[in-house]
Amino acid sequence: MALLRLVAHWAQASNRPKVFAATVDHALRDTSQDEARQVAAWCAPLQIDHAILTWAGAKPKSRIQEMARAARYDLLIAHAQTMGCDMLLTAHHGDDQAETILFRLLRGSGIAGLAGMAPEIMRGGIRHFRPLLTWSKSELIKLCEDLGQNFIRDPSNQNPSFARTRLRNLLPDLAREGLERDGFARLASRARRAEEALDQVAQARFDHLHTIDPSGYVTLDGLSWLEEPEEIRIRLIGLALIRTKGSSPKPDPIARLEQIETLNGLLEQALIKGEAFRQTLGGCLISCSIDKRLAIQHEPPRRRPSSAATAKPD
Repeated sequence: MALLRLVAHWAQASNRPKVFAATVDHALRDTSQDEARQVAAWCAPLQIDHAILTWAGAKPKSRIQEMARAARYDLLIAHAQTMGCDMLLTAHHGDDQAETILFRLLRGSGIAGLAGMAPEIMRGGIRHFRPLLTWSKSELIKLCEDLGQNFIRDPSNQNPSFARTRLRNLLPDLAREGLERDGFARLASRARRAEEALDQVAQARFDHLHTIDPSGYVTLDGLSWLEEPEEIRIRLIGLALIRTKGSSPKPDPIARLEQIETLNGLLEQALIKGEAFRQTLGGCLISCSIDKRLAIQHEPPRRRPSSAATAKPD
């Protein structure tokens, strides 16, 4: 609601683009539909068109918050595309950023994860912008109170069965030890700076080292790859997988990083020993030949057993 009021004020100036609001009803609580309708009622006097986007269908039994988040962005991006919008704003704030970084830290994230939520990211051709990452939750609540703007507290944010709730409850203790919201923000900024630099170096090395085989798969000179620092080698593998698949991988990025780290170690040993190597990962086949060439191609389809092989004896 704080974001809504800030955007509504911004949109009052002349020559500003039209603003639309949307509430995602995840249909996970009995009151969620009434809450979405209340938001629509709050939008009316601001002269902002509001839509309720419902997450329909059966809900997953596990990873509910993760799945709800994916569904939320799918609905919001589809709605933005339908309305002809080129930007999506969400009200993630500094406390959300601290929770995200702490959550990823405990899971053993890499530098990209410790950079936290990006202020801006592209989703389905739409710029997703988080303009409130430098605000604290208490500042946003005070803004609403100063404006006389009511808001709804999501009870699921207090549910201790969710890991994020338990981590949220740790933040006051961490702040007393000196790791407050601003400290997480500095960590995110520095990690993002390092991530961007490493990404640029890895992309430049990938452009220099990789070739496209006449049959269409990516090849790398294994000895040149082996001379790179380990972090760059890991990123080169990731870029080769993306280049082969044509898009960024969808699975859990932390689990994905661990898989590529393992693959990196196996490829290193195969190259040092001059051994052939083959392994699949993310729909790709990664192979190393005795001539020390790395090849990444689409995983070939698995052969179905022939009827003769599967026929039962009389």
